[in-house]
Amino acid sequence: MKKRYLLGMGLMLFLGIQAQAQDPVIENIIKEARENSQLKDLGHELLDGIGPRLVGTPQMQQAHDWAVEKYQSWGIEARNEQWGEWRGWDRGITHIDMVEPWVRSLSGMQLAWSPSSPEGGAQGEVIVLPDLADAATFQTWLPNAKGKYVMISTPQMTGRPDYNWEEWATEESFERMKEERAEFERAWNQRLQKTGLGRRELPQALEDAGALGIITSYWSRGFGANKIFSAMTKKVPTVDLSLEDYGMLFRLADSGKKPMIHLNAQSKETGVQPTFNTIAEIKGTEKPDEYVMLSAHFDSWDGGTGATDNGTGTILMMEVMRILKEVYPNPKRTILVGHWGSEEQGLNGSRAFVEDHPEIVANLQALFNQDNGTGRVANLSGQGFVDSYEYLGRWLSKVPREITRDIETTFPGNPGGGGSDYASFVAAKAPAFNLSSLSWSYYNYTWHTNLDTYDKIVFDDVQNNAILAAIMVYMACEEPEMVSKELRIPLGRNGEPTDWPTPRSPTRKGGMD
Repeated sequence: MKKRYLLGMGLMLFLGIQAQAQDPVIENIIKEARENSQLKDLGHELLDGIGPRLVGTPQMQQAHDWAVEKYQSWGIEARNEQWGEWRGWDRGITHIDMVEPWVRSLSGMQLAWSPSSPEGGAQGEVIVLPDLADAATFQTWLPNAKGKYVMISTPQMTGRPDYNWEEWATEESFERMKEERAEFERAWNQRLQKTGLGRRELPQALEDAGALGIITSYWSRGFGANKIFSAMTKKVPTVDLSLEDYGMLFRLADSGKKPMIHLNAQSKETGVQPTFNTIAEIKGTEKPDEYVMLSAHFDSWDGGTGATDNGTGTILMMEVMRILKEVYPNPKRTILVGHWGSEEQGLNGSRAFVEDHPEIVANLQALFNQDNGTGRVANLSGQGFVDSYEYLGRWLSKVPREITRDIETTFPGNPGGGGSDYASFVAAKAPAFNLSSLSWSYYNYTWHTNLDTYDKIVFDDVQNNAILAAIMVYMACEEPEMVSKELRIPLGRNGEPTDWPTPRSPTRKGGMD
């Protein structure tokens, strides 16, 4: 009986130690994230309710104001900090109809900052950029573009992605297609080079010659996906057509069928607009002048609604702040979140913050950035900080194993020189880390495409990322001392030391050249 009693007491003591070992804040972070998630509502309000967030547009300003209001409703201080100005532009409708040789509404949209069509649109023949001998011949030809819509992109030989060919084609057929495609693309590039003009100058030369508009197609190597970037024209619209419709128009024009389209692309210039970062803050109680930061860019391109680039990073960081305010309202260090503007044009918002707030950067304990899509975090690099393995490893050990088991780490790693906003802080020698995600076909299907929409979000993965980021922030706040900022000078491909990235100033007046 005595032996059984001692065994029972030992088990109770063991369980008691285990219970003490379970940090109640971490338990509450996990519980709040899983039982009271606001991610779907945040995603709906931002992506469906406001839409894409191109810098300088009304939607970008609406998003900044919405985020401040949302934070304040959670009892979190928030503000919009102006860091520059940008060309203001408001997207309108894009309606494209082929009217000859038969009638069909085409799938396409005007590129960002595109000039508009005349009121009600304009009808004209579609022609293909000709293959001419040299730049002088091209200049002689240019008057032929007057009153025409000119196609300047490479038509695709196949609308099937390579993975579809790999699944169904014979090996010989697949290889032949790739060889023919490479040769066709080479020939088209030569055609462009023989105009004597670059990517920016060619559309402007055509509009100066009186073209009605420019037609492009930037296929993203996935079914139905096109990348939507910015127009180079200043006076006439530039529209991007789907691979399928661009190919049809190209073949008709190339074979002498003289297709006609009616294009009505309406947009509005809105003058110079202020640009902002949205900053939210939970003040530290013991070390308020030391900081742990969350980071995600707020802006997007506007082919879709910017769901995975970077709506998911945005709602992730908002959710982390909400959770921490609920379960850890009095952190030892100050917790900041930066929702950056104009990342897509060169990390401008985060570079401005680094430049404008050296006192925060100097006292930064750690920054966690998320950008590349909806997937669960799969990679974490130490960014060249010598002791990052020690503290990041300890913090990660507190995250549930089912979340961290597939994360690949690289320590100390090399400093990121660009790609997302953490690099702005790394260049300033502040410990900033990128929570890099699984692909979920990000590059082909959602990165800067017309398909980057709410339905592509994998909320289970984003929820796991919220738990991970919230625990990492909590652990960084609780760390007794500031972490080491000792650097490992990166090595180049030849094994020789290279330079640490250099901080770069932002573009504070954009799109107005």
